[in-house]
Amino acid sequence: MADRAALAAFLRARRAALQPEDVGLTRGRRRRTGGLRREEVAVLSDMSPDYYSRLEQPHGPRPSEQMLASIARGLHLSLEERDHLFQLAGHAVPRRVRRGDHINPGMMRVLDRLEDTPAQVMNHLGETLKQTRHAVALLGDETAYTGLERSAHYRWFTDPGSRLIHPESDHAEQSRLMVADLHGAHARYAGDSRTGELVDALRTESAEFDALWRERPVLGPFCAVKHFRHPRVGELELHCQTLVDPDQSQRLLVYTAVPGTESHTSLQLLSVLDPSMSV
Repeated sequence: MADRAALAAFLRARRAALQPEDVGLTRGRRRRTGGLRREEVAVLSDMSPDYYSRLEQPHGPRPSEQMLASIARGLHLSLEERDHLFQLAGHAVPRRVRRGDHINPGMMRVLDRLEDTPAQVMNHLGETLKQTRHAVALLGDETAYTGLERSAHYRWFTDPGSRLIHPESDHAEQSRLMVADLHGAHARYAGDSRTGELVDALRTESAEFDALWRERPVLGPFCAVKHFRHPRVGELELHCQTLVDPDQSQRLLVYTAVPGTESHTSLQLLSVLDPSMSV
C-alpha cells in the first residue's frame, strides 16, 4: 500500500538535498531555494511541473513505475533510495524495474556535465536510458520506443529506416559490432530472460542477425570512428568514447569530432538545431 505522506516527504527531502551544481545546472544570483526547485526536478524527470508538484503533496496522485523510474534518475537516487521510493509508492522493487535500467548517480553527474555534447547512457540490451539534448539532435529521441524496439540492436535488424543515419558502406561492420555486443551481454547475463527474449526474437526475425550470431563475433575497440549521414548537417565523422559502469550493465557514449575538421564545424551547427527537427 502506498504511503503518500511519506512519499511526498521523501521527495521534498531529496530535492532539498540536491544543489544545482549536482545536476549540471547554473545556480544563478537570485536563487533563494537551498536545493532544487520543483520545476527543475520536473524537467530532469521528463514530466510536467504541475504533476511533479502534486507528487510532493500528501494527497497527490500515485505515480506509475515508469514515472518513479524517471524521478529516481532526475533526483540522482542511489539504487537503495530508488527501491525505497518504489516501496513508498506501493510498487514492487528490483525485478519489475531492472538494475540495468537505473542510472547510478555518478554516471548521471557525468552526463549532466555534457549538455553541450552528444552523449547518452545505454544498458546491456542496447536500450537508451537518457540522452543529452544534442544526442537527440544527432540521433533522434531513442528513449521514446517501447517493447523490443527499445533496443537499438533490435531496430537495426528489423527496421531498415534505423540504418539511414549511417552510410551503407558501414552497415556490415555496424551489424557485426551490434551482434558482438549482444553476444557479450548474453554471456555475461546468462539466464537473463530479457536478453534471451531479445536474442530469440532477432534470430527468428532477421536472417542476417542469425547468420552473424552463429559466427560468434567478439567486440573490438569501443572508440572506433563512426560515420553519420545527418539530414540537416550532412556527413559527420565522429569518435565514440565509452565509459563503462563497473558492473558492465550500462555505458555512457560520448560523440566528439576532431577540432578544425568539417565534422567539428557541423557538430557545432548541430548543437544549435532544435532536437525536434532532427532525424
